[in-house]
Amino acid sequence: MLLCIHKYFNFFPFQDSQKRVWGACLFVSGTDADVACFTVTQVLKAVSLNVKQFVALVWKLDVNLDTISTKVNSALTRLEKKYDVSLALYQRFEKTCKTIFALYCDTASHVLLLMCCVSSAASLLLAGRALQMEDDLVISFQLLLCTLELFIKRCPPDLLQPLYKSAISKVQSPPTRTSRRSQSKAKSKPLEPEVDLQLLKTLCNENDCNAEEVKNVYQTSFSAFLDSLDLSKSPDFPQAKDLNQQYEEHYLKSRDIDGRLFFDGDETVFAPKVKISHVERTPKKNQPDDDVLIPPQTPIRAAMTSIQQLRGDLTSSGDQPSTNLATYFKNCTVDPMQAVLSRLETLEQAFSQRFGLAVGPRCIVLGCQRFKLGVRLYYKIMEAMLKSEEKRLSVQNFSKLLNDSTFHTSLLACALEVVMATYGGGSFETDLCFPWILDVVDLPAFDFYKVIESFIKAEPTLSKDIVKHLETCENLIMERIAWRTDSPLFELLKQEHGGGAADQVETPASFSQPLQHNHTAKVLIDDNQYLWCSLSSDQKSFRVFSVVSLSVVYRLAYSRLQILCSYLLSSHPELEPIIWTLFQHTLQHEHELMRDRHLDQLMMSAMYAICKVKSVDLRFKTIVTAYKNMPNTNQETFKHVLITEGHYDSIIVFYNQVFMQKLKTNILQYASTRVRHSLTF
Repeated sequence: MLLCIHKYFNFFPFQDSQKRVWGACLFVSGTDADVACFTVTQVLKAVSLNVKQFVALVWKLDVNLDTISTKVNSALTRLEKKYDVSLALYQRFEKTCKTIFALYCDTASHVLLLMCCVSSAASLLLAGRALQMEDDLVISFQLLLCTLELFIKRCPPDLLQPLYKSAISKVQSPPTRTSRRSQSKAKSKPLEPEVDLQLLKTLCNENDCNAEEVKNVYQTSFSAFLDSLDLSKSPDFPQAKDLNQQYEEHYLKSRDIDGRLFFDGDETVFAPKVKISHVERTPKKNQPDDDVLIPPQTPIRAAMTSIQQLRGDLTSSGDQPSTNLATYFKNCTVDPMQAVLSRLETLEQAFSQRFGLAVGPRCIVLGCQRFKLGVRLYYKIMEAMLKSEEKRLSVQNFSKLLNDSTFHTSLLACALEVVMATYGGGSFETDLCFPWILDVVDLPAFDFYKVIESFIKAEPTLSKDIVKHLETCENLIMERIAWRTDSPLFELLKQEHGGGAADQVETPASFSQPLQHNHTAKVLIDDNQYLWCSLSSDQKSFRVFSVVSLSVVYRLAYSRLQILCSYLLSSHPELEPIIWTLFQHTLQHEHELMRDRHLDQLMMSAMYAICKVKSVDLRFKTIVTAYKNMPNTNQETFKHVLITEGHYDSIIVFYNQVFMQKLKTNILQYASTRVRHSLTF
């Protein structure tokens, strides 16, 4: 059936639009049943669409028919991410080859074309073999540089640009007399070193990439790849036919996009070129000679720039506590130094092992490198926080704080998340994205949440993208992660409700005032005071922490509700405060409904319930469709809702069987008439 798709579509006189919908349905059903015996490229060829057009078509099916399962959603998201990474790598590959090779004659052009084809095939095959996460842009790019290093040092010097010709290390033997019998052997190429460090460093410098990291990738992953092809000691180029055959097997097994099509300029992997007439072009303005031209921020350039910035900020930070930080440790009643070092050793092993499981078994060393960067940031932030508190409190003994294991683990987790986000482009759609780090260090999300604001304040050099990433982590925690069964948030709510504070209603007016700071937790008190209150056993301090935490939940909930109301109820503005009253009542008095669920699930249910009793025609499908357009949403929120222990279903089933049953009396008090409405969907 591998090639029957195209024949099937051509046999029947389908319109192009019908053929494309059939192709999308075939992809959806094949992915759902996990029985697809065709590749994505074969489907694209059959329906004459490129990757982006096809992905958009499948998403459109979901909007119109609501048929996409979470399994298909994950597959489609992964497909799109992998395509974006592959396109970025190809574009950089093409650009880099132009700076490496000299095209000055027809013969050279043919040789280079063959070399680039072989290099491209090798790079594609390498990524598939070395990485379990083929959508990791940084490691894939580092593997590409390793591949280029191999081909440059085996390339005839006449075909290289001067920079790379001079960068190749000269391996020379002392002059000796040779017999005629051994002259043929003497003429053969000497075996070059496993990796030409000088050449690799030149490649890395020209591509803004850290040479030490690429060297480790070479020694762990790339060398093993060469050994598997018997190329590590051979001075010859890999055979294009052999590489192509092996990649073909990998491609058919993965049932994915055929990466070789980038090199062919195939229309299934490129957007159609748009011709621009001379009339449509905007003339360039005359620029002063001294103006600096900023190159476009391609995905790879953006990633390399972010990594360079992080490494630059940590240049003065070491792998061990600084003298100042060590002094803070010594000033404690109990010196925490040994506990800190022991904890780091244990967590480094856990982190690198889990990193290897997610990315690839040969990437454990890379995991160790990233962990060490996180440790440097952890020490730097801790020292800055202690200096700030010393100035504020005029004390130097922070024994209680510095001997708190949760504090150290939380601060380290935050530092590691910054490192992972920097290398991952801040994506929340990879195997290493937040909250992966929480599972690695075995930390409750709510404890991680406590340090975020103090962390941001202590490190003013954090980029806007990283600050935004941490804010998104905050929101994810308060929307979903902090509501897991074992979360301390439930105990906090229980205590507040018992103390009567939960009965204090937050009105929409209280949320209309702008925040004094940029971050969500900076609502009532200073950042570091917020952290210290959360760690304190003092009842008054803990109460301040509780009030602030709950205020953050309410503010986030109301902001989400405002967005959804603006989409759906602009003609009924009077309903927003009523929906909010029900929503907040649920959070305060029925917070068990949030256990292992999402804040937005209660929000959508509250909106539907109020519209139902107010006789406003608003269907649940309409709410869900609008919800998809909100920022930071996931279809699992409305397709995979906890009904009873171990049983999940749609948001509609949750509303009928759980939400409405629990809150029916409360909902009916908002009814427009005394007539009892049918509240079910």
